[in-house]
Amino acid sequence: MNERGSEFTANYRVHDLAWFQEADDISVAVAKEKQIKTWRRCWKTNLVEFENPDWLDLADGWYE
Repeated sequence: MNERGSEFTANYRVHDLAWFQEADDISVAVAKEKQIKTWRRCWKTNLVEFENPDWLDLADGWYE
């Protein structure tokens, strides 16, 4: 597997993209990221499972 991404992804072996949200403004995206980081794990899990119940890798095939 190609080790793309940050040191965090390499250290924690995070390789699948299960959820993402697009934003037109970087400040909106950063604010949303900070908000989500304060959420409980179960809220984050529910967010992913609402849109991706099978936890498929949404980035599969992006780098082929």
